[in-house]
Order: sequence, then structure tokens, then C-alpha cells
Amino acid sequence: MKSKVLLSFLAVAAAALLPTFATCQVAPDRVPKEPTGPNYKYEVFAGYGYTSLNQVNQSRSGLQGVTASVTRNFGEHFGLSVDGGHYAWAVTSANTGNPTVALFLAGPSFHAPLYDKISGFAHVLLGGAHTGNVSISPSVSFAGGAGIGMEYQMSPHFALRAYGDDIASSFTLSPYQSGYSTHMSWNARAGFGVAYKF
Repeated sequence: MKSKVLLSFLAVAAAALLPTFATCQVAPDRVPKEPTGPNYKYEVFAGYGYTSLNQVNQSRSGLQGVTASVTRNFGEHFGLSVDGGHYAWAVTSANTGNPTVALFLAGPSFHAPLYDKISGFAHVLLGGAHTGNVSISPSVSFAGGAGIGMEYQMSPHFALRAYGDDIASSFTLSPYQSGYSTHMSWNARAGFGVAYKF
């Protein structure tokens, strides 16, 4: 009888102390993920830009000018960019007249390290294109395209950047073509410059 009472007492004591023992156990700490580099929230880029001029008839030369963008990064691989460029100077004197192109675009960008100080990125951009100093309609066309680029990290904040993309737009030449029907043309675009990250 005494052994049964003692056994019951031990069982009740073990059941009462079991939650205390369970809460005293400490889970091992997770090993923190090694950062691949500084995680900057913003990037500002400015540099030399080039665009072809396929929407203008009898144009034999592309245009050069300035290009710039601002990117808001969300983590290591994803960002949202606002991109623009003004191209007003012909590469050669083969163009008829003095056409200009202005682009204002925005869209997502995806970037990843490639090797040592070299990284790559891709972007998809949508927005508008304005072709000036020519008889063309509409004055601003919907535009969009995609491209890729590379960066070389010179210091924690500064990088050299080069990119290329293809931007589509639709213009109608007047008076050679009547109406506002779409005549899509694709223009190769490239840029080279300096990016500042902060």
C-alpha cells in the first residue's frame, strides 16, 4: 500500500515539474546569414547616353545625350527605378533636320552579384517618349522595353555602370502618314556613367 502511495506521489510530482523542465530548455541560436555587402536603400546614376532614331524617316544617325536614374532598393535583389534621358546631339551629320528624343520611364529592377566587385542587373521600364523638332504625332508616345547592365564597384558608395536596352514607341509622321494609327519602332539605347549608393 505504501509503495502504491509513493509511486502515485512521484507520478504527480513528475507531472507537475515537467512543464518547468520543458521551459528551461534553450533552443540553439540560429547562425546569422552572412551579408554579401552593404545594403543601400537608394542608388543615383548619371552618365552619357545613346539612342537610335528609328521613328524618324531619313535619319541615318543615332543621338547622344545624358541619361539618369534613381532606384529605391528593397532588399539585396529587387528595386524600383525611375529612368530618364535627353538625347539632342547627332553622332554624325547624316540626319535630316535636328531631331531630339526625351525619355521618362519607370519600372522594376533585379540585381545580383556576379564575381568579386562585378554585379549585374536587369530592368523592365514603361513610360513615355517625346520626339522633338520633327513633324510627328503624337507629341508624346507610350514607350516601354527591357534591358540589362553591369556594375563595377569602385568603393563602398561609387560604382561604374554600363547598360543597354531596347525601347519601343509608336509615332505617326505628318504629312507623310495620315491618322493616329500606330507605327511601332524599337530604338536601341545604351548608357555609361557613375552610380552613387546610399
